[in-house]
Amino acid sequence: MEKLIITAAVVGAAPTREQNPNVPYTPAEIAAEALQSWRAGAAAAHIHVRDPETGQPAFERHLFAEVVERIRAESDMLINLTTSGFNIQGPDIDGQRLMPLDLRPDLCSLDVGSLNFRSGRVFINPEAWADRAAREMRQAGVKPEIEAFDLGHIRQAKEMVKRELFAPPPFFQLCLGVPWGAEGTLDALLDMKRRLPSDCQWAAMAVGPTQLPVNTATILLGGHVRVGFEDNVYLSRGVPATCNADFVERIVGLARVLQREPASCAEARQILGIHQGM
Repeated sequence: MEKLIITAAVVGAAPTREQNPNVPYTPAEIAAEALQSWRAGAAAAHIHVRDPETGQPAFERHLFAEVVERIRAESDMLINLTTSGFNIQGPDIDGQRLMPLDLRPDLCSLDVGSLNFRSGRVFINPEAWADRAAREMRQAGVKPEIEAFDLGHIRQAKEMVKRELFAPPPFFQLCLGVPWGAEGTLDALLDMKRRLPSDCQWAAMAVGPTQLPVNTATILLGGHVRVGFEDNVYLSRGVPATCNADFVERIVGLARVLQREPASCAEARQILGIHQGM
């Protein structure tokens, strides 16, 4: 079976130090978490940034740039920058969301459908946004990580694949357990997987206590996995993780038991069709 790409999603937009005191806030802390995860076996880091003082979600170029610089100074890790931009305001919000392309990451997240969150927020991703993001990412030589929170998102992305908006192979991230998207269950994972195009690469993540079961099933099904504080701050029930590398180390051990060897950064680039330095 193909080698396993492990992505560490080291902070996200939601976890706080009130939930787990080890959640990183500053660019130096975020980069350090990514590098520790790389040493533990992760080939990629999915990056959000925070206000270093308050810990609130942020989307400033200089914060992303410092994280990217610090990671690249010490590793060949694949860098995946978010374009979710929940708190962006003002004119041309879509253009502002694509600012991370200027930093030439290996990947950027691309959310192809809207979703109601249980917190009362609506994650708005119109069709025009998805098409523009796909075109500009391809022009910039950045691989889209197509984030799908429900079945309709996969349907939309498959139509985009037919229009050749993505360089092959398209790379899907199945996002499970997020209210009110697809449930974090094996049935939901199988429903989503069977609807993927046959010539794609795919990974899956799930939040909270659904993280480990979905990770395990994904390894067995031949997909890649995402772990980290963005999705879960507990290593087990009532036991906070000390760092993102805790999750990576557990997945590395589990993968080897299940006869999936973790991919190196170079192998991950080959699997995803990413050329370093693009």
